[in-house]
Amino acid sequence: MPNHLATESSPYLIQHADNPVDWYPWGEEALDKARREDKPILLSIGYSACHWCHVMAHDCFEDAGVAAVMNRLFVNIKVDREERPDLDQIYQTAHQLLTQRGGGWPLTVFLTPDQTPFFAGTYFPRTPRYQLPGFIDLMENVARAWHERRGEILTQNEAVRAALAQQQPDAGMPAPLTDAPLVQAVHELAQAFDPVWGGFSRAPKFPRPGELFFLLREAQRSGNEQAREMALFSLRRMASGGVVDQLGGGFCRYSVDEQWIIPHFEKMLYDNGPLLHLYADAWALTGEALFKDTAEGIVGWLLRKMRAPQGGFYSALDADSEGHEGRFYVWTADEVRALLSPEEYAVAAPVYGFDGPPNFENAYWNPVLARALSEVAAELGLTDAMAAARLASARAKLFAARDTRVRPGCDDKQLTSWNALMIAGLAHAGRVMARTDWIAAAQDAVGFLHRNLWRDGRLSASYKHGETRLNAYLDDYAFLLDALLETMQAGYREVDMTWARELAEALLVHFEDAGQGGFFFTSHDHEALIARPKPGYDNATPSGNGVAAFALQRLGHLLGEGRYLDAATRCLRLFHAQLIRQPIAYPTLLAVLDEARTPPRVILLRGPEAALQDWAQALAPKLGARDMMLVLPNGLSLPDALAKPVSDHPAAWVCSGTACQPPVTELDHVLQ
Repeated sequence: MPNHLATESSPYLIQHADNPVDWYPWGEEALDKARREDKPILLSIGYSACHWCHVMAHDCFEDAGVAAVMNRLFVNIKVDREERPDLDQIYQTAHQLLTQRGGGWPLTVFLTPDQTPFFAGTYFPRTPRYQLPGFIDLMENVARAWHERRGEILTQNEAVRAALAQQQPDAGMPAPLTDAPLVQAVHELAQAFDPVWGGFSRAPKFPRPGELFFLLREAQRSGNEQAREMALFSLRRMASGGVVDQLGGGFCRYSVDEQWIIPHFEKMLYDNGPLLHLYADAWALTGEALFKDTAEGIVGWLLRKMRAPQGGFYSALDADSEGHEGRFYVWTADEVRALLSPEEYAVAAPVYGFDGPPNFENAYWNPVLARALSEVAAELGLTDAMAAARLASARAKLFAARDTRVRPGCDDKQLTSWNALMIAGLAHAGRVMARTDWIAAAQDAVGFLHRNLWRDGRLSASYKHGETRLNAYLDDYAFLLDALLETMQAGYREVDMTWARELAEALLVHFEDAGQGGFFFTSHDHEALIARPKPGYDNATPSGNGVAAFALQRLGHLLGEGRYLDAATRCLRLFHAQLIRQPIAYPTLLAVLDEARTPPRVILLRGPEAALQDWAQALAPKLGARDMMLVLPNGLSLPDALAKPVSDHPAAWVCSGTACQPPVTELDHVLQ
């Protein structure tokens, strides 16, 4: 019989609807049951594309014996962390407090009926292995402790709640806004940098786009060549590895090895939006084909596999298919040889690494860019064009054959915040790379969100099958405001500016702590939980506080709106002490600091639309991370701060720092 998840819309929750576990979604029904029956809560948090979530589900939650113990001892609640990031943040922090180590997914937390966590872990097997206890024994011990040592647990709960409250940032004594955190962050990243394979850690390696954004910004600000090269080298290494899908485009979540060869094969929308932005910028800086190809690969995958009919974007593709991680993506030697002609194989094998030893489970090949095509062409006595044609033919055959396989599952819910990250990347890359079709796709996605997830001045967080769900979070408002700023730079529309101003007002009214500064992750009228964080550090996605302050600061400069600038300053001041102590944890807030010290350069183009497009295409690749450009054809209704005179000839108004120049009417002079 289906459990209480059967009517949910989340693909992750629906995956568990037929478990023998009596799962409940998070809500008053389950919480009230725990209070009435004086039972602890077993809270399990995961997401649909998570490999180890599937492993624990098959091992434990589908097992009747395990389910019987769960149902006897606990009220069992299953949460999709992508729909409820508020709960995930709180209980990941609690896991770290209780275990003194980082968490992850699946997250397994035992709560008292008042929602306070008293024991936490991540994956647990059904029987003891991997130096972990068996799940049945663990549950029996936790339940025994609840009944026999309740006084100790309740005393610990007081300490846990106090520790969660202390996680809030403390502004401390005011300090001058200097560039010291920017300089220190480059120094710390240089110490962590892998000079052989790129990135800033040992295995597992995550793309960490926030740090790469920061390095490119800092290179522009200070001329630091080391910062520039660390970013570009890492982007090259990532694009050459197996963490990017070399046949179908798009990045997987992370690499399990230090060489970026073997990924955790899940593909997340939120990674690919910022990475698209970065690869477009890298191409504009260098003109390297690898960066252009990688950006085009991300968009190809996005529009082919992740775009919903109404214009929004799905959330993720699973790591597994046919019960095995990566099966959709990897190859045997015989499969490759059977598909390709000898001439195609002679080129594709050395380029994609098929001529070396297997790189996945000692039996399969995950394609990488093992050697440069020009080098292989020279060895075979081919021109570069001939080799490229054979490689393109081989890739097309492999891609077509792969597309007949059983596909990984798609999490088809559409999240406001993740859509916003992709919209920002798509609009930015479209502008930089002169791809009007990408800009149109970004604008279509904006339209989808406005039609379906914006009602009466408030956002919803999630959409699926015509139904909107959940009060939106800080990330939804902040990321969408930032995405609209990018979209307006790619193609100004009056409706986008109107919505941007409404979102900015909503941030101030519903999320800002005007007294202490910063923004709560949940709105003032959100469900009351055991903690209400103000997250400032970047994680898998950028910091909501960082993006809110960054976008408000930029919109404030564009419109001359002091309230937005003041809110950004209050947020920056709140986190400033932490930026000084640990700058690399806050790359988005470092961008806020940079532009608080020196406002971004603003370029406004005004005149006939056709001529302005020529100017915009010439200027777009030349702009840096600290520039904003709006193309404002005659005939638009504009806010006062943007309402430059109508002209029969193009003109540019350029403001650098706090000084604006007279209008410039020659494109060459603007380029200079």
